Amino acid sequence: MTEATVTKPRPRPKHLDVARIRLPLPGIVSILHRVSGAGLFLLLPFLLCLLDKSLSPTSFDDFATLVAHPLVKLLLLGLLWAYLHHFCAGIRFLLLDVNKGLDLPCARKSSYAVLAVSLALTAVAGVKLW
Repeated sequence: MTEATVTKPRPRPKHLDVARIRLPLPGIVSILHRVSGAGLFLLLPFLLCLLDKSLSPTSFDDFATLVAHPLVKLLLLGLLWAYLHHFCAGIRFLLLDVNKGLDLPCARKSSYAVLAVSLALTAVAGVKLW
């Protein structure tokens, strides 16, 4: 063989440039599912504290003043989106686990549906919250 026909493999990258990678929509839904689950888990003590304050007659006034604050409402709206997205994406993943919707067009449609339904439900519940 001559040296002109031998090609050397390109060196593998040492790191992935996440900003340059274009993820498909099912990948974005999957990442958001993980992020929403982690956020719900990390803020579980806050939610349990709110539940405790809401159930006690002596501390319900504290609960009402805390929840009336706009930043707390914004945090609760974010948690509401995280719960609804995690729930809708979880149903999608359960259907994928039983081999429903594995082909690419159906997977894209179900990803759009997860985003649309979770955002629509968050908007409806957000109107009630505010």
